[in-house]
Amino acid sequence: MNKTEKREFYKKLIVLTLPLAFQSLMLAAVAAADAFMLGRLDQNAMSGVSLAAQIQFIQNMVLSSVTSAGVILGAQYWGKGDKKTINDIFCLMLRINAAVSVLFFVGCTFFPQYLMLAFAHDELLVANGAEYLRIAGWSYLLTGISQCYLSIMRISGHATVSAVISSGAVALNIGLNAVLIFGYFGITPMGVKGAAAATLTARVVELIFAVGVSFGKSFIKPNLRRLFFRDKLLQSDFRKCCLPVLGASLLWGVGFTSYTSVMGHLGGDAAAANSVSSVVRDLMCCACNGIAAGGGIIVGNELGKGNLQKGREYGDKLLVISVICGLITAVIIIALIPLTLIIAQLTETARKNLVGMMIIMAVYMIGRCINTIVINGVFAAGGDTKFDMYSLAVSMWGIAVPLSFLSAFVFGWHIYIVYIFTCIDEIGKIPWVMLHFRKHRWVKDLTRNKKEDLQ
Repeated sequence: MNKTEKREFYKKLIVLTLPLAFQSLMLAAVAAADAFMLGRLDQNAMSGVSLAAQIQFIQNMVLSSVTSAGVILGAQYWGKGDKKTINDIFCLMLRINAAVSVLFFVGCTFFPQYLMLAFAHDELLVANGAEYLRIAGWSYLLTGISQCYLSIMRISGHATVSAVISSGAVALNIGLNAVLIFGYFGITPMGVKGAAAATLTARVVELIFAVGVSFGKSFIKPNLRRLFFRDKLLQSDFRKCCLPVLGASLLWGVGFTSYTSVMGHLGGDAAAANSVSSVVRDLMCCACNGIAAGGGIIVGNELGKGNLQKGREYGDKLLVISVICGLITAVIIIALIPLTLIIAQLTETARKNLVGMMIIMAVYMIGRCINTIVINGVFAAGGDTKFDMYSLAVSMWGIAVPLSFLSAFVFGWHIYIVYIFTCIDEIGKIPWVMLHFRKHRWVKDLTRNKKEDLQ
């Protein structure tokens, strides 16, 4: 790769990464803002809504799996210049996400109390969560559609517009939360209902802008006449990408929930320290999430063009960047320890726990950055989505989760040891990731020549 190509690569990466990383940061911020505002109002309100949000978390895992598969295939077809197939991918995503959204909408809006019983038995928590879901459930009807539009924007050269719309909706959500929950500007305080109404309003605005912008000259909007058109080959390719991503999302999501459960059973100080460290971790992951998303699109574009060697070279560059990103993130986390202790109102025991956790997390983030960028960016760009599912099944569910439960509930080991086991999966799978990377099985052109396929 000569200097001109390197300069072109870094320019593309920066243009894509900055808005996507900022978008990830804003999404992390809205969860923190919800917890903070409702926590000031009432602990039961915060807990009830937090539990209700687990239902949205499950929905988002399914929706993001669909849009991730669309981005993987779409990035390659965009590199190939096949806008017709991208439109078919757009319509395919809309069909699936609409069906998923309707399912969650019906459950959350009409049967919220039954859904809440899966997460809590305390009557007050169930009541607060159900009250939130009855209103927020309407937003679940819209989220899947807007995510399809925003995903297509990212692969078609409009990542900044996508990030502005998504981040704007998040900012609106946070602002309306404050106004409606506490009743500013003469509005009657709405509490939990206010949080739900803020979420719904933000999703409505997000969808309106996403659809409206798609009518621009250089944007892609779905051809509604082909909304129910079925291309068997394209659907097959889509399933091959989507199902492993969904499997990995479910393994990861349930695994992280298990970690939270383990730490929660170690006492209030452990749970409080873990909650703070989780917020720091989510904020620190924004950079590697953005690089993975942006880098994956760049590699996918080249693979779709048939430039397999160039795509491979870009993947090599991203591997180096992932290591640098991990080391920088680790240093930042260590440097943030004093500030975090000042901001977080914790007991002395919880503060000691937090210091140890953040030191451990700094090492964990090296692995997290490398694995996120390589697995979710480079491997996914070539349609190699099964590796993530297999690696999670082995490293998380075969090693980390069992060791976490055994160390906490059977052996009663120190909290630091337990926390190390909740972080060991990302470090432990680095050698496996590097070995798989060097095999270059991810260097694949997933696009099809339609004329050849018809013969």
